[in-house]
Amino acid sequence: MAEMERYCADHPRSPSAARRPRIMIRGRSCVALLGSTLQDGIVGIGGTIEAALRAFDVQYSNSVKPRSQ
Repeated sequence: MAEMERYCADHPRSPSAARRPRIMIRGRSCVALLGSTLQDGIVGIGGTIEAALRAFDVQYSNSVKPRSQ
């Protein structure tokens, strides 16, 4: 997809560029998914592919940061 390639070129150090999540269109929403299911994977959802990739980057970053207790 050209939109994903453009996003990754513009954000080469992002989790999206490094991990290349699968992009799906569900109705009016775009989904960026790393993993086999929405429940078990890391997911970003947005109204555009770029928004879904931005949301994915946030979720991915949050999932790999150690949580303070």
